[in-house]
Amino acid sequence: MFKLSKKADYGLIAMKHLANHREKHACSASEIAEEYGISSMLMAKVLQKLARQTLVVAKHGSSGGYMLAKEPAKISALEVITAIDGPVLITSCVTSHGNCDATDRCSIKEPLQRVNESILGVLSTVSIAQLSEDKQEPALVELKGMDQLAASR
Repeated sequence: MFKLSKKADYGLIAMKHLANHREKHACSASEIAEEYGISSMLMAKVLQKLARQTLVVAKHGSSGGYMLAKEPAKISALEVITAIDGPVLITSCVTSHGNCDATDRCSIKEPLQRVNESILGVLSTVSIAQLSEDKQEPALVELKGMDQLAASR
């Protein structure tokens, strides 16, 4: 099963929170953690990773905390997930670390690479601004080819 790590989930939660509060003030890790019932130590580590990847900036001082480094519309879900977990991969054969033992006989490597590229494409089109919108959209992104996929079944 393809699943984001808890840290990646928390990174997206933090980015949405920061986007929703960007006009008001910098937000501390403990403020965000308390709001969502998350460990403040874990949230601090997530925010530090996001800061190292320049997705957020740390503001020091009595009114310190974290703020988005750029507009929420210019930050993709993929950037956040990659900053926390590294490259998004659905299977180990999709990496550039070499071939697995079954590469010569594998019949699904190419299709899985296309699936992985599609997932990356979708995650790169979903912005933090979209995740932060209050209204419920029917879909954040339109998946191309889903009608073709359904027809082939």
